[in-house]
Amino acid sequence: MHDLTQRQIEILKTLIEEYINTAEAVGSETLEKKHNLSASPATIRNEMVKLTELGYLKKTHVSAGRVPTPMGMKFYVKQLMKEKELTVAEEVGVKEKVWDYRENEQKFLKELTKDLAAKTKTMAIATTDQGDFFCSGYANLLDLPEFFDIDVAKNLFSMIDETEYIQGLFAGSLGDEDTQVLIGEELGPRLPGPYGFVFTRYHTSKRLTGEIGILGPSRLDYTYIVPTVRYFGELIEEIAKGW
Repeated sequence: MHDLTQRQIEILKTLIEEYINTAEAVGSETLEKKHNLSASPATIRNEMVKLTELGYLKKTHVSAGRVPTPMGMKFYVKQLMKEKELTVAEEVGVKEKVWDYRENEQKFLKELTKDLAAKTKTMAIATTDQGDFFCSGYANLLDLPEFFDIDVAKNLFSMIDETEYIQGLFAGSLGDEDTQVLIGEELGPRLPGPYGFVFTRYHTSKRLTGEIGILGPSRLDYTYIVPTVRYFGELIEEIAKGW
């Protein structure tokens, strides 16, 4: 990883957060006008060129602005973003929805997956080491600009049907972090495109293990998505009863 200056870090962080909010390429004038950066548009533009040369940003075919590369997004997730933890009210609300299913593994995971998809407005999946696979939220993705491209949507949906491929992504991600973020090449050769995958592993008192997480565009709101996925995994461990 390159040593970035404080100004470059500020510009990169601001550009990525603007891109996450708008799904559009970001130009120097937008950054200068909307985000009160302590630099002129020309200086911002020069720094964006440097960040592009370093591999953190890239130009698009339809705009003079820049978007983050997978490397830029991973740097943001690991080094720059500040997580937004769920409020107590949100945690209680999630727990109440699944509490009555805590003794039934299948119903519990099905309902929890549905709730995770609704809360994150993405596609949620959950698995068990016994081969169970739960998925919810296909329609949520169709509301996102990236998935207006039928090929982008079709490619992801077809991969969801290949559970062995998804299981392979889980198995190949054994980092130290409790919540894993996969972007770009980390998703393997069958998922080239603007996708992001966030998941966590869980272990119940009866030694059942599995994963729960979400799939969506690479510009996910990771500040909210990462702690939310983590909480859902912890909730399985906390209230699973008898399985």
